[in-house]
Amino acid sequence: MTAETATGIVLDAKKIFYNRFLLIVAGLGGLLYGVDVGIIAGALPYLEATSGLNAGQLSFVVAAVLLGSVISTLFAGLLADWMGRKSLMSLSGVMFVVSIPMIALAHGYGPLVFGRLLQGVSGGLIGVVVPLYLAESLVAANRGKGTGIFQWLLTLGIAAAAVVGFYFSFRVDQVAKLGDAARLFAFKDTAWRGIFWVSLPPGLLFVIGSFMVAESPRWLLRRGKRDAAYAALLRSRTNEQADLELHEMEEASAAEKRKTATGAAATESLFRRKYVIPFVLACIILACNQATGINSIIAYNTNILLQSGLSDFPAHLGYVLFTLVNFFVTFGGVVLVDRKGRKFLLGVGTAGIIASLICTGTLFRKTESLRLDAKSAVQSLVTADQRLTLVYNGELVAKLSGGKWDSNQPTSLVVIYSCGDFRAASRAVRSDDPAAKPIEISRDGCVPANSVNAFFSNPFGNLDTSRSALLTIENALISPVPSPANGWLVAITLFVFMAFYAVGPGVCVWLALSELMPTRIRSNGMSIALVLNQAVSTMIAAIFLPTVGRYGYSTMFFGFAACTVIYFVTATWFLPETKGKTLEEIEAQFEGKQA
Repeated sequence: MTAETATGIVLDAKKIFYNRFLLIVAGLGGLLYGVDVGIIAGALPYLEATSGLNAGQLSFVVAAVLLGSVISTLFAGLLADWMGRKSLMSLSGVMFVVSIPMIALAHGYGPLVFGRLLQGVSGGLIGVVVPLYLAESLVAANRGKGTGIFQWLLTLGIAAAAVVGFYFSFRVDQVAKLGDAARLFAFKDTAWRGIFWVSLPPGLLFVIGSFMVAESPRWLLRRGKRDAAYAALLRSRTNEQADLELHEMEEASAAEKRKTATGAAATESLFRRKYVIPFVLACIILACNQATGINSIIAYNTNILLQSGLSDFPAHLGYVLFTLVNFFVTFGGVVLVDRKGRKFLLGVGTAGIIASLICTGTLFRKTESLRLDAKSAVQSLVTADQRLTLVYNGELVAKLSGGKWDSNQPTSLVVIYSCGDFRAASRAVRSDDPAAKPIEISRDGCVPANSVNAFFSNPFGNLDTSRSALLTIENALISPVPSPANGWLVAITLFVFMAFYAVGPGVCVWLALSELMPTRIRSNGMSIALVLNQAVSTMIAAIFLPTVGRYGYSTMFFGFAACTVIYFVTATWFLPETKGKTLEEIEAQFEGKQA
């Protein structure tokens, strides 16, 4: 059995199967990365209810993945060069598999944190090494599809985590109706452990798959293993393709060796055009990708929909639909990326993101212009032990607003507070929700539990001074609750945002990262760019709630739109098209040579 590729070259059945197998392994890597991102959201409410951990400990359990990811991303490039792409993929998969039972069987703070750190380290390694491996191993015609499938299955991981969390929330609600507190507690404990166990099978499959693929041919050639590199190429290419690509790789390698022999390599500046331009482009794209607000919009999606006018169940349903839009539209991006090209999809995607964010911000602006700040009234309710408990209902609305709104007017309340150099925001509560828990504010909820959390919250904050600082209410913002119709309009604009993100930046960002970097700096350059990506994500996460509390969601959405304009300009005018080109051809293009 044979088949003809997009370039007219005929592949036999064995090579077709192997190319598809590479795509499956890529997808499993993306799935694990998505699970890393999304799994804690569904498990956290039940972990909080049953673990006995305080707010500081819980926040560190959540942040441990980020910490582990940042650490491993820094060294992922060096490790990939030292031990090989395939070996590092296998190691990252094993670490993920080990982390699941460590978390799911934990009965204390230490094992939980260590397991989450291990998950983060695994995720950081996967985020670098899988796109790197795909860029170096797939034929040029399939490179976009392979990296697109990585992103597609990443979105499946996030969507699956949302669906699993939604399923357990439904089950918990059913058990709660029985009125048996002990049974409810036991089921919540089982629920968060079950959510983690569900993510184990894809981890096992990824480990098995990583052992069965060939090592990156470009890494093998750089190690002097020409025959092994040629054999790796032959697993997915015809003899003619393998001969041509090996020749290109050897020419590039010979050029590097000549520079080394003459001392030029040691003295060649990394500030040359062929290194600086692709590195800067990749860093801008990675930073702007986070500046679209994608991670915060995913993380706070339910809260956003609650504030837009939807009640609890429709808001959670809206989040599930949001993740499903991400999953299904990403598949469209996978189909189009090797047909239309990266530049076209990034241009269309960023333009749609700008329009949808402006629409979302405008919808919020209408109601947020009517907000009332009752910080003085709320500050007077803070007790001597620096605590505050508010049962937000119609009676309290009338008291805090000074009679501006009566008890029948549905409103929401968000409190922004600080202790020293650290700020926090309460969850938003609505006056028309009789089942809402009281707002509980204390110094512990604001001041990080340790120096690691403190660094990610405010790198310049004084933790010791803040631990004894007075609890200060900076804002207590009362807003009228919009109608459910307004809530669904906001949901639709967010669905549109997600669709344009999925078809453009969502698919192309990993490609830009792996394709643009020249061979000499590819692995370490990818690590640096991803660290920048995570730094922007961390900064946005740190300022999101305080900014929303003080200035409203509209300000945040308009800010995201402004950042995406930079993304659009970069993608439209400065990014070269890399569709159908080998990595050596892309590198030659940046050097100013005719490919």
